[in-house]
Amino acid sequence: MDGTKTGKYIPPHKRAQLANASPSDPPVASKFEKFLQNRNDSASVKAESSWGRRDRRNGFLDSEDLQQAELLFQQEKHEGVDFESYEDMPVEISESSFSMTNFSDCEAHPTLLANVRKMGYENPTPVQKYAIPCLFARRDLMVCAQTGSGKTASYLFPMVAKMLNDGPPAPHGGRGSYPLGFVLAPTRELSIQIHEEALKFCYKTGIKVAVVYGGADPRTQSKELERGVDIIVATPGRLIDFINRGKVNLSLTKYLILDEADRMLDMGFEPQIRTILESTTNPGKETVMCSATFPQPAQDLAVQFMKNYIFLSIGKAGSTTVNIIQTLYKVEEPDKKLFLHEKLQNLQGLVLIFVEMKRTADNLEDYLIGRGHRCASIHGDKDQPQREKVLRDFKSGKTPILVATDVAARGLDIPNVTNVINFDTPNSIEDYVHRIGRTGRVGKEGLAISFISEKSKPIIKDLYSLLLETKQDLPDWFDEMYQKTVITNRRFDYRGRPYRNNWNRN
Repeated sequence: MDGTKTGKYIPPHKRAQLANASPSDPPVASKFEKFLQNRNDSASVKAESSWGRRDRRNGFLDSEDLQQAELLFQQEKHEGVDFESYEDMPVEISESSFSMTNFSDCEAHPTLLANVRKMGYENPTPVQKYAIPCLFARRDLMVCAQTGSGKTASYLFPMVAKMLNDGPPAPHGGRGSYPLGFVLAPTRELSIQIHEEALKFCYKTGIKVAVVYGGADPRTQSKELERGVDIIVATPGRLIDFINRGKVNLSLTKYLILDEADRMLDMGFEPQIRTILESTTNPGKETVMCSATFPQPAQDLAVQFMKNYIFLSIGKAGSTTVNIIQTLYKVEEPDKKLFLHEKLQNLQGLVLIFVEMKRTADNLEDYLIGRGHRCASIHGDKDQPQREKVLRDFKSGKTPILVATDVAARGLDIPNVTNVINFDTPNSIEDYVHRIGRTGRVGKEGLAISFISEKSKPIIKDLYSLLLETKQDLPDWFDEMYQKTVITNRRFDYRGRPYRNNWNRN
């Protein structure tokens, strides 16, 4: 039989097929041959820098990372950015510094510059224009820039560029991961988003990026860390867990980035942050802290972890962009659901609705679905696969209405969100700024609607100032509410006790 003269073993059940096959038919491959072919195809792309051979890697790219990055490139490009809207944005920087006009002005690896072009970046946004040269000068940096201004790229691009310029460190000889850089974020969703951006910047460079966060299977994350990782994106709790288990060693870490740093340095996160930063013993480490809101107490705390730093503020610190139209409606608590249902009839595009409590999110989701809206909810009690599916369906437009707690308020970049609704107003102006910053991204216009009731009083004073700052129209009833709130507050001292002046004492 002709099939037996090829020098390879042919299984009996294949021999009849070969005997009856015509010469023009393609050869029939076994499952094992198909496996080998797929393996060879996925491992056929070589890394374009020496990082591909770090940690006993073979110089070829990880097929899963490669495919994921290619899919991300196809899904989204930073096109249509209205750079003219940034022109009048005030810039405050603590030291005179060079600014850049183009990414190609930087001393960066050709592969990285090619990736930047693939991502659709042409001109840097203001935060990138000033932050990137500071980081190339290897200075610590504290950044306060409005939401949607391009902060993520402003720290990922120089970190990857410096790693490519310096090359990988000498072999460490230990097991697990010895990352050169890490990015800390307060939520799982933000960690996943930063990881996806990092994959695009590191595409074909050979730099290995991983993300670790709570709520996902630690065994899967542990296996990836054991193969060696160069940049880790993480939530604090899960990173500390892997440090304690010996899966991650930060002794070689040189680039430390805290995204949404004001939240990270809040009382709930500060001990974890201290533990992580104390594990980084590299004397040449460089630290970046950034957020859209950076209250003075958080800045004072951040300084403890930085050296000879530069402060950069784009726009007014803690403010929001004028591209977001902010509209207020006076709605009492019992009327909110019906009013929301009526408002949604006239809104186009993706709508993100913020509530304070998890049970409110679930109840509002059921209410809206019952009235014919395609809607889903996301909050901390949902498991990670549920949260990821909900966000995927929202981004794709399959469920164009998303009800969320503040788990979705920080850092999430969904460019086509056209409307944000504060069903429940937050208690702080910082949270308000982060919430409405989910729309009006990268210079685009957005609409933010807030339902104001008696429960909104804690934010009235700061919200009034913010609306004046951003040149929004103030309804007469809100002006009256503000006046009453200010007068009421003046009747009490800073401890909430009734104020008495010395002239009226009996």
